[in-house]
Parts: sequence; C-alpha cells; structure tokens
Amino acid sequence: MIKFFLMVNKQGQTRLSKYYEHVEISKRTLLETEVIKSCLSRSSEQCSFVEYKDFKLIYRQYAALFIVVGVNDNENEMAVYEFIHNFVEVLDEYFSRVSELDIMFNLDKVHIILDEMLLNGCIVETNRARILAPLLLLDKMSES
Repeated sequence: MIKFFLMVNKQGQTRLSKYYEHVEISKRTLLETEVIKSCLSRSSEQCSFVEYKDFKLIYRQYAALFIVVGVNDNENEMAVYEFIHNFVEVLDEYFSRVSELDIMFNLDKVHIILDEMLLNGCIVETNRARILAPLLLLDKMSES
C-alpha cells in the first residue's frame, strides 16, 4: 500500500504532497525533509528504491522534479516505479509537456488526476483516457 506521494524540485521544495495514512502535520515536515534529503543526495547511477525506517521509498527524476512514493514492505517496487511513470505520462498528455509551473498553478487538477489513479493508497486506474475523462469534462463545463 502507498503511504504517501510527494513531488519535489531539485531545491527540495515540496510541490505536491498526498498522504494515505495519518501523519501529524508537525511530523510531516520532518518526514518530508528527511525523505527528500535521502533521495536528492543519491547519484543517478544508484538504485531508485531506498529502505527508509519502516517503509520503502521509490523515486524517479523528471528534469527538475522528483516524484517520491513511500510504500510498505509488501508493495511491488517495480509496479510503483511504473505507476510514477504512468502518472507523469498522464500529466504530459493533459498539460502537453508538463512543467513545474503547470503543477504549481494547476494543483487542483494534478490532485484530481492523482485521485483518479489512487484510492486509499491503492492503484485503481492506469488507463490514461479513463483518468483524464472527468478532468476533460470539467474543462468542457467551465468553458460553456
């Protein structure tokens, strides 16, 4: 099961965070700082799977953005690794070449996409057309 989903830039600033298990607000900042530091300090030749405390971190870098997913020990690392790539492909399709600014200024839409893909920490949808359908419908309604 996925415990949390983070998007951070190379400077370590969190651009998106979503938690699927309760973590107190005061502890979230510390957790994010430690997780980001452990992922950003690794070289590109090192493995993208990191053992951290009582869970695993799976991360991928896309240009200046890192996507970090915390999972429990039972989760398949490669499935989550591919899920991250699928998420970025969906963002690319919707924003036509997604950037950090797209995420910052359209955070609500990014959350909708993530919510279509994940439910309570479980991957429920990977089909791009079905993921984007509700968002495209909202866009169509806002235009008229």
